[in-house]
Amino acid sequence: MSVLCAISWRRSTNRTKSGLLEAFRFFVTTYLVLVLWQIEWHKPISPNTQPIVSILSDHSESMKTRDLFVPKDRRNQVDKGHQLISRSEWIDQMMSSSLWKALEEQDDHLLRNTSFSKSIQGIPNSTDLNEPLEKALNEKDPLKAIIMLSDGDSNAGKSPIESSQKLRARGIPIFTVPLGNEEYLPDIELSQVNTPSYVMVGEQVQIPFSIRSSLPYTVSTSVELRDDKGHIFTKSIVLAPHQETHDSIIWKLKEEGVVNLHLSVPIQNNELLEENNSRTFPIIGRVSKIKVLIIETLPRWEYRFLRNALSRDPHVELSCLLFHPDLGLGKGKDYISKFPHTLDELASFDVVILGDVGIDKNQLTTEQCAKLRGLVENQASGLVFLPGRQGNQFSLLDTALSDLIPVTFDHTQRQGLTEAHATPLHLSHEGQTSLLTMLGNSAEENSEIWRSLPGFYWHAPINRAKAGSEVIAVHSTKRNSFGAIPLMVTQSAGNGKVLFMGIDSAWRWRRGVEDLYHYRFWGQVARWMSYRRNMATGERVRLFYSPENPHPHSTIHLSANAFDTNGSPLTDPHITVDILSPKGAAQRIELRKNDSEWGSYSGMFRADSPGKWELEARVAGAPDFPTQTQIHVQDMTLEKTGRPANLSILREIAEVSGGKMIHPDELPQLIKSIKNLPSPRSLTKRIPIWSHTLSLLIPILLLAVYWIARKWHHSI
Repeated sequence: MSVLCAISWRRSTNRTKSGLLEAFRFFVTTYLVLVLWQIEWHKPISPNTQPIVSILSDHSESMKTRDLFVPKDRRNQVDKGHQLISRSEWIDQMMSSSLWKALEEQDDHLLRNTSFSKSIQGIPNSTDLNEPLEKALNEKDPLKAIIMLSDGDSNAGKSPIESSQKLRARGIPIFTVPLGNEEYLPDIELSQVNTPSYVMVGEQVQIPFSIRSSLPYTVSTSVELRDDKGHIFTKSIVLAPHQETHDSIIWKLKEEGVVNLHLSVPIQNNELLEENNSRTFPIIGRVSKIKVLIIETLPRWEYRFLRNALSRDPHVELSCLLFHPDLGLGKGKDYISKFPHTLDELASFDVVILGDVGIDKNQLTTEQCAKLRGLVENQASGLVFLPGRQGNQFSLLDTALSDLIPVTFDHTQRQGLTEAHATPLHLSHEGQTSLLTMLGNSAEENSEIWRSLPGFYWHAPINRAKAGSEVIAVHSTKRNSFGAIPLMVTQSAGNGKVLFMGIDSAWRWRRGVEDLYHYRFWGQVARWMSYRRNMATGERVRLFYSPENPHPHSTIHLSANAFDTNGSPLTDPHITVDILSPKGAAQRIELRKNDSEWGSYSGMFRADSPGKWELEARVAGAPDFPTQTQIHVQDMTLEKTGRPANLSILREIAEVSGGKMIHPDELPQLIKSIKNLPSPRSLTKRIPIWSHTLSLLIPILLLAVYWIARKWHHSI
């Protein structure tokens, strides 16, 4: 630029004025270059106070773990025995002691005690180790060192390593003091309980639970289940050392309404933590019946015994439609004369069982198959495929039910495959824990029962299970190119569920035990497949939701079906849901209509706190017929007591920041070493000149002056 200015000046006739003009242009250009280089003004800031030592005290839920032994008389340090205290109690004792006075002597240091991890980012009971370190970075006071008292439980927020690196760059070391035992203390913890949201009155329900034992020996004990009416159920269990045991307990609901259950494990002699041996949870009892429709052709043995099992179930209302190829439609008790003609007739069924039936002149039609699919997807009903030796299921592949069949067939074996000897079913990993196949009172008993059940002599021609399905049981001996042949498969379809049963010999399970296992299995099928549909039922609205056991801050999806006074699905009403939170806050949402003729609606809301949420759904124009239900939002416990301290994260924080992880007993030595640390560096305030507003306005003004001066120069 200086060369160009010199050339322009030499060519000018009036070198005095031209020299001033070119010098001004050179100044403007130099200024713009400096601005583009992003120059900054550094202003040193001298501290006005004494150096600060920040003490960060973790007071999260995990700090309530009692695993620290201290002398009973800490004041005189007389060892009259030891007592077990929590990590938080240890911090309180340390902060109230005279240990820290050495830092405040002669007024050469200031102490700042800060508690953290009480509630992070709206999530209760969580720990964010990075949050207090970020706050320390943003402080303008002269920080000399940080002492972090924590158990290292980090389950929320960002990683603290980046903040530790920034503190190291500023010469601020972090000294971490790990609190808590590195291993589990001798303890038995009731770690998990899975409960259904509702149970039918008079029904037995299995309540699965998990118990973790950190005792070094095998424990033979019992689990006690008590309701708020004083009824007690117990079960003996054996807990292996240092393992988690999964089991379940049977409980029978005796009355309608909300019942609070208390599950507990007795305290063992050497157990140090007693507060995690029990849990309390609610279950809703209802009086209702499950409407089941069986559609079949030939009255084979499987159909006869299935019909008897469901007709004798007090909680099942059975209807049968028998398309006999020679004798015509079946007649008698529980029989209907035709397929449900209208949507309201079909919508009344909770479960439909399709036997060896397909598309034929005297069987189903494609329109009826489409209605069955709509019943499952929109009304949350269950559909069971129970094929037979006629192979009628192949004709369903050309109907709307094709996508609902959770398996693919071998078209070269349309009549199925026979076995020379009785072959038992083999439960998959999912089947061992499924409520469908739970025929015993424990996992071990259930496995033994399935191994002893009589086998089958025929099975459907199945290649493999479709993607998205869940295999419950497989052929115990036969395999193909896809693996073991799946014979019991489940799948979700819209709002409902589908079960494919690839054998027709479940009736043989009666041998030697009569109806014990056969009745129980089909009763569980009916209840499992109708469970979601009957979460909340009323005269005008059926309401169901997912997930069944939500946690705080989760989105709850609502689905509803609306009916008129005759039970026919409504397709054009407005459905509103009034929601009352556990804190008393009320809100109203309107469900949107889905694209179907089944009166299906959906919506969602966010449950931001644990406790009982009360819902009331109603159809516009029918305010006197609301459907009421309750959703119990379980508290999300990221922080758990009884867990060992996480020393690895505390060690890494200290090393990255240039500090050190020390044992709690080394605190007096640490305080002395902190006094000898160099004083905090003076801070420098960086003022970015290039980003200031004047940095943009000044060159515009200078360029305008240059343009005016240049025009004036050439006009003379």
